[in-house]
Amino acid sequence: MGTAPKTILVTGMCGRLGQLVVRELHRTHRVIGVDRRPFDRLPADVAHHEVDLRKKKVRDIFRSEKVDAVIHLGVMHDPRKSSADHHSWNVAGFAKLLGYVAEFGVKKLVMLSSSNVYGPQPDNPQYLTEDAPLLGGANFSDIRDLIELDHLAQGFLWKHPNVSTVILRPVHIVGTVRNAASNFLRLGVVPTLLGFDPLIQLIHESDVVRAIVHAVESEVRGIFNIAGPEPIPLSRIIERLGKPTLPVPTGLAKAALKRLWNMRLTSFPAPELDHIRYICMVDDARARHDLGFTPAQDLASTIEAVNWGRW
Repeated sequence: MGTAPKTILVTGMCGRLGQLVVRELHRTHRVIGVDRRPFDRLPADVAHHEVDLRKKKVRDIFRSEKVDAVIHLGVMHDPRKSSADHHSWNVAGFAKLLGYVAEFGVKKLVMLSSSNVYGPQPDNPQYLTEDAPLLGGANFSDIRDLIELDHLAQGFLWKHPNVSTVILRPVHIVGTVRNAASNFLRLGVVPTLLGFDPLIQLIHESDVVRAIVHAVESEVRGIFNIAGPEPIPLSRIIERLGKPTLPVPTGLAKAALKRLWNMRLTSFPAPELDHIRYICMVDDARARHDLGFTPAQDLASTIEAVNWGRW
């Protein structure tokens, strides 16, 4: 694995995962961040450009810097934002970024996608490979942007063989991050669906950071599922967290969640229920063999990371 210092541009650097990536990479590489949000306790040697990814100023950064690698983490996941906002920020912004990567001869592109692009389905095989169709948007419109980004990155991968493009699709990330999986498992009482107890794959946020660093420092290109320790039934995750459960019939749960969503009393849209109903597990053999990535955190420490609410 090549470890020569690089100049790495990170989008979305001010999110919780982005900050972890920056704090890891700046030890051995020069890091430039693009994010319109502030960065608490920014390392002194990291350049932070508080600019919208869609603005022309981003092109000036590429023109003035010799960027060796780009890590794209700047994906909007807020399900309450309009479709127009999502498309403009996610798709239009990423398309501009791809144009700069090609124009300015960037050698490495790492895009963080998600295993959610496959979608939880009643007829899913036990494990999905990277060649499985991306059906996550079938019942959940807010995942469609991420699928479109994934497809854009795939198209770029094949159109620009001179760029080592890597698409990472991690399973449910837990830790200090704020996402649907972590927020759900942090609830005081965790609702479950009567008759359903799917196997779930979790990955510790530190392992996702390690996967990103592996992708940046390797010469490998391609699409990789990123998984943590062995899968475990949802009921056992909740049991290990010491949380009480509230079993609810699926129809009642959907109706209640829709009402709570409309009243702005929950951050979970009703389609999220499919994740605690059907399996969506991935085969990470390609990442282990080709990328050389294996998770460092065991199942106990990964589940415990759910309780991390702060840095």
